[in-house]
Amino acid sequence: MEKVVTTERLTRLRELMKKHKVDIYIVPSEDSHSSEYIAPCDARREYITGFTGSAGCAVITHEKAALATDGRYFNQASKQLDENWLLLKQGLQDVPTWQEWSAEQSEGGKIVGVDPRVISAPEARKLSEKIKKRGGQDLMAIEENLVDLIWGSDRPALPTEPVKLLAQHFAGKDVKTKLEELRKELDKKKSSGFIVSMLDEVAWLFNMRGNDIPYNPVFFSYASVTPTSATLYVNSSKLSSECHTYLAENGVSIRPYEKIFDDSQMLGESLPSPDAEGQAEAKIKKFLVSTKTSWALKRALGGEAKVEEIRSPVGDAKAVKNETELEGMRACHIRDGAALTEYFAWLENRLTVEKTPIDEVEAADKLEELRSKKKHFVGLSFDTISSTGANAAVIHYSPERGNCSVIDPKAIYLCDSGAQYFDGTTDTTRTLHFGEPTEMERKAYTLVLKGNIALDVAIFPKGTTGFALDTLARQFLWEEGLDYRHGTGHGVGSYLNVHEGPIGIGTRIQYSEVPLAPGNVISNEPGYYEDGSFGIRIENIVMVKEAETKYKFGDKPYLGFEHVTMVPYCRKLIDESLLTRRERHWLNEYHADIYGKTKDFFEPGSLAMKWLERETQPF
Repeated sequence: MEKVVTTERLTRLRELMKKHKVDIYIVPSEDSHSSEYIAPCDARREYITGFTGSAGCAVITHEKAALATDGRYFNQASKQLDENWLLLKQGLQDVPTWQEWSAEQSEGGKIVGVDPRVISAPEARKLSEKIKKRGGQDLMAIEENLVDLIWGSDRPALPTEPVKLLAQHFAGKDVKTKLEELRKELDKKKSSGFIVSMLDEVAWLFNMRGNDIPYNPVFFSYASVTPTSATLYVNSSKLSSECHTYLAENGVSIRPYEKIFDDSQMLGESLPSPDAEGQAEAKIKKFLVSTKTSWALKRALGGEAKVEEIRSPVGDAKAVKNETELEGMRACHIRDGAALTEYFAWLENRLTVEKTPIDEVEAADKLEELRSKKKHFVGLSFDTISSTGANAAVIHYSPERGNCSVIDPKAIYLCDSGAQYFDGTTDTTRTLHFGEPTEMERKAYTLVLKGNIALDVAIFPKGTTGFALDTLARQFLWEEGLDYRHGTGHGVGSYLNVHEGPIGIGTRIQYSEVPLAPGNVISNEPGYYEDGSFGIRIENIVMVKEAETKYKFGDKPYLGFEHVTMVPYCRKLIDESLLTRRERHWLNEYHADIYGKTKDFFEPGSLAMKWLERETQPF
C-alpha cells in the first residue's frame, strides 16, 4: 500500500479555507446521496487524505489534519496516511469521534465549514450543537466544494452510464404497487410528500438499475412522491425510449437531475409558513425526508418548519424481500457457490500440485472469470478481497494490481467476494489453508465457526434486533479473551447494494432501532485477526423466516434464519475437539445440502467435484 504525499493538497485547501473565512473544514466519505460506496468523482476524502478505505471522515484545520475511521481500517489507514495526518481510531477508549475532535478544534469562536450536499441533515444539526457547546461559532454551509476546486480538471467526470429496466419476474412487485404502498404511508403520516434521496431506494422504487457506482447497480437520481404525482430526477440522456415509455405508463414524470434543489425550494414555498395567517407548525403537512438526506436538500425544502426527518419508508420496504426476491437469492447463491467451489479447487491445485506462483489479483481475476459464466451474471458486488497471510489481517484489504502479494500455500488465505446477478446479490467469505495450519489458526477458525453456527441456529421472538443477537457470534471468542473490530452482519440488497440498511447485526446504535423481520436478508460474518500474522472470517448470507416453536410465549411469532450460501467450510482449519455434537450434526447437514445443490454443476471426476466431495464429507 503506497502513501500519497498530501502536503501540497492540504496547503491549497488551507488557502481556500482562508478565502472562505473557515477555520476548520470537514470532508466526509459520502456523496450527495449518503452512499457508502461512491463514484470516482465523489472520492474527495480519498483524494485529500490518500486513504482508500470506504469509511471515514477527514477534518482539516489551519495547523492540523485528522482522519477518523473504524476498526475495519485501522491497519490500512496507518499504512496509507502520510505524516500530515493524525489517525482517530473510532470506537477505542479515550479516542474522540471526528465530531468531538472538530468541536474541540473550534474553541474560541472558530467557524467549521462543510459542503451541505455531503453531510446528512441530522449529522449537521448534531455537529452544530457540539460546536456551539465547545465555544465554536457555528457550522457553515459552503456551497462550493473546496476539495473539488483543488482537484480541478483531474477530477473524474460524473458517470453517464445507461439506465435499464429490471424485469418483473426478477423484481416481484410492480412500480404502481410500490408507489401505492408508499402513498399509504404518506397518508398515515399526514405529509405532503416524500423526497427519495438514496440511490438504491430510487432504483428499487422504480424497478430500474444503473451502473454509475462501481459494483452497485444504481444511477444518480432523486425522486419526489406526493399523493398525486411521482417525479424521477435523472439525466434523461441515460434513459432509453423504452425507459421513457415505461415511466410514462406508470405515471412518473422526468426532470433533470440537478433540478431537484430548485424544485424542492418551490415545493417548500408551496406550503404555508408556520407564522403566516396564524398557521401552527403542527398543522402544516410537512414534506418527509430520510434521516440520510443531505443538509442541502433539507435547506432547499425550507428547513425544520417544513420538513420532517424519518427512517425511510422506502428503505424499510426494500429490506423486506418479496417471495420472488427470496427465491432469486436462493437460486443465485447456488450458482455462486458452484463458482466458488470451482475456484477453490483450481487454486489449491495450482498452488500445491502444479506449484505455479499466482498473486492475489490474478487469483481474483480467475474467480471473476468463473462467476461470469453463470446464468444471470451482471458483475461483481464489490472489489474481491483476495488476501494471503498477514494481508488477511487487514479487514477490508484490497490487493493492487502489480503491487500485491504472491499467495503463500503455507499461509492462511482469506477470500471475501460477491457478485451481482439479475436475481440477487451474493457476498461470501471463506478462509482456507493449503498447507499445515498452526494450532492457533485452527483454534481461532473453529471459535469463529462456532459463532457463525450459533447465530445461524438462533431462534428469537419477533421484535428482536440485530443489536441483541450480536453476542451470539462473539461468545466463543470472548471466552478466550478474543474479539473482532467489525459488525457481525449487514443487510444485503436484491440485485442492489451489497450493504443495505436499515438492518444489521452488531453494536452500532442504529441496529438497536429496527427489529429483524421475515424477508430480511443479512450476512452472518464473525472473524478474528492478528495484525502482521493472519486473519479469519467466515461469512454466510441468511434470510429471516418464521420459526416453528412448541410454544408461543406472549402470543408472538418466533423467528430464525435460513442460510443460502452454498460453499463448504475449510476442513483442515476445523478443530473437531472444540465442536459439540450439535455443531457437528449441523455441519454435516449443511455440507450435505451444499453437495446436493451444487454437484450437478460439475463433471464426475473433475477437479471441482473431487474437492467438493472431500470438503463435504461428514464429520
